Amino acid sequence: MSTRTHVPGASGPQTRGMTTRTPPPAPPGSAAFFVQAVISFAVSSVAVVLGVLYLPVDEWVRAFLALGVLYVITSTFTLAKCVRDRQETQTLAGRVDQARLDKLLAEHDPYSPQNL
Repeated sequence: MSTRTHVPGASGPQTRGMTTRTPPPAPPGSAAFFVQAVISFAVSSVAVVLGVLYLPVDEWVRAFLALGVLYVITSTFTLAKCVRDRQETQTLAGRVDQARLDKLLAEHDPYSPQNL
């Protein structure tokens, strides 16, 4: 299949009359999943911070580990944003290509006198 006309994740063309259209984007996760993700992030972050604070080591070692934890958390947010942006760009580009193909197919009639 051509990568220009194939939409990843689409199960096949959905017909409506003589044109095909891509399925709408998948809905975002449920509210319960979002709440679970937030709670999980908060619990894990608090647990790591408390673990670093109560380690039986010198203050400079604690400070180094705390900066490392802060760096990992901020890098995770940055990476998640980049992955989301890339996915949105690919989805939009795929839908634009599909719309162009749909328009081309809708305008082309193989049985018109001009094409015979």
